[in-house]
Amino acid sequence: MLLRFFAFWFVNTLVLWVSDYLFTTVTFDSVTALVISGLVFGIAHVVLKPILVVLTLPITILTLGLFLLVINAVILLLVAALVPGFHIAGFWPAVWVGLFISIFSFVLNLMLGK
Repeated sequence: MLLRFFAFWFVNTLVLWVSDYLFTTVTFDSVTALVISGLVFGIAHVVLKPILVVLTLPITILTLGLFLLVINAVILLLVAALVPGFHIAGFWPAVWVGLFISIFSFVLNLMLGK
């Protein structure tokens, strides 16, 4: 159980680090901010995302699931607001970074056998 938690935390941190490397709209002031952001991002995805998906289910169905990108962007912006040293340039950059994170996390989880 503890090993899965650390693997989950590692994947989230790695995905955020790669996002920082690829996108100029995402920046971390320190490695500590990156690691804490990975933890908070993972917790937000586990706790907050299911609640937001249920609350926005009608609009998610109407948009054929594309509204999930907005939910991911909102979670990213929330994490950036909560963690000092994590900066994201705005809503639309958060949407694109959220899309990248979703795809990259999916591929990493497949490779790790989750």
